[in-house]
Amino acid sequence: MAMMYQQGTVYTCGKKTKMWYGKYLVYRIDESGKEVGHHRNKAICPKAGVPKFKAEEKLREMIQLDSNAAETSRTPSPDPSMTVRKFVNEVYIVKRKGKWSAAYRKTNTYQLEHYVVSKFGDLKLRDLEELEIQKWLDGMADDGYSESVVKFCFTSIRAITKMAKKKKYIVENPGEDVNLPLTKQVEKPVMTKDVMLLLLGAIKDIHDLCLLCVGIFCGPRSSEALGLQWKSWTGVSLMPHGTAYEGQFYPGVVKTKKSKAPIPVPELIRPVIEAWRKITPDSSPEALMFPTFGRGERKGQAVPRWGKNFLTWRIRPIAKKLGIPAKLVTFQVMRRTLATELQDHGSMKDAQSILRHASIVTTGDTYQQPIEKSVFDAVNSRTAAVIGDWQAPVESLGLTGRNPKGPKAIRRDLAKEEVGVAVSY
Repeated sequence: MAMMYQQGTVYTCGKKTKMWYGKYLVYRIDESGKEVGHHRNKAICPKAGVPKFKAEEKLREMIQLDSNAAETSRTPSPDPSMTVRKFVNEVYIVKRKGKWSAAYRKTNTYQLEHYVVSKFGDLKLRDLEELEIQKWLDGMADDGYSESVVKFCFTSIRAITKMAKKKKYIVENPGEDVNLPLTKQVEKPVMTKDVMLLLLGAIKDIHDLCLLCVGIFCGPRSSEALGLQWKSWTGVSLMPHGTAYEGQFYPGVVKTKKSKAPIPVPELIRPVIEAWRKITPDSSPEALMFPTFGRGERKGQAVPRWGKNFLTWRIRPIAKKLGIPAKLVTFQVMRRTLATELQDHGSMKDAQSILRHASIVTTGDTYQQPIEKSVFDAVNSRTAAVIGDWQAPVESLGLTGRNPKGPKAIRRDLAKEEVGVAVSY
């Protein structure tokens, strides 16, 4: 920069106390990206006892410091041709996707393209206006979009414009002062005790019953339940070692650090897991607890189930015959139901520990960690309140429909003979 090569000028000023002063130019980048110089006058030191050449040396040091600060803050001129589409795809997503899981990466990328880019994609970043963004958000709310969709668009457009300003593509942030509009109330259904018992009593497949019991009474996320391995089962709890999404297993990947905490399994549910373990084709530590058979290149391999497919083809047909709405048969509803009902069977601290939102934190290299007795008391109390006198008929259950296939796969007609678990409640 020009200021790096100037020497400045020193002069004296003051009536009672004479001071050495220095004057020089400071160059900064203005809002249009152009380098502009500004005059600066600075006090250097008292004149008494300081010769002029010493004052000149001090002034050069001051110029050097200002020069370094200006160079540090210097950024390339904004690209006036940058469109919203190009910025989102080439800057925003690239910077953010490293923190997104596989599921969130696919969902977020789709929603950014479907909602934000489809609306503003061809518009230049410099032409984005606060009023247009607010009208867009208000229009989505008026058209009946859910709270989650409108909130995603609200947070995304604000994050995009904030990053664009930080990267100097725009001077002002048009999304800084937009408001989140009111949206329609989101329905958050839960299962009743009667619905849970009715559904559990109608399941005839031990694999399906085991996975459903884990979902209803342990409350894992869908990706956690389908990513469970047999090394996850400690006999009293389930330790997540990875997640599964759309048929792919991601070892070591969980939603948060707190998600690595053990999932307590109620005493009444443990025999169901043990019954499934005894007849599963592969119960080795690395094997999946709830696999299905692969297709195409993965034919003959045990691969993770798709959560939606499992519920759509295995559970919801049964629920439909019983008159249970499909919207109640989701892992999210099971988790929400557990969280809601635990309020009557334990403290809020216990509920947070069971759902692993807080309280219990395990390190990544720990397989098992003790769970407080109050946590087990809470899940046991809630499970007993739901199940009552019902007993899981594990002795009479086999495998129905499609089953995992592999080297150790057992014949379906022998499944019932091999199940011999005594269940005592």
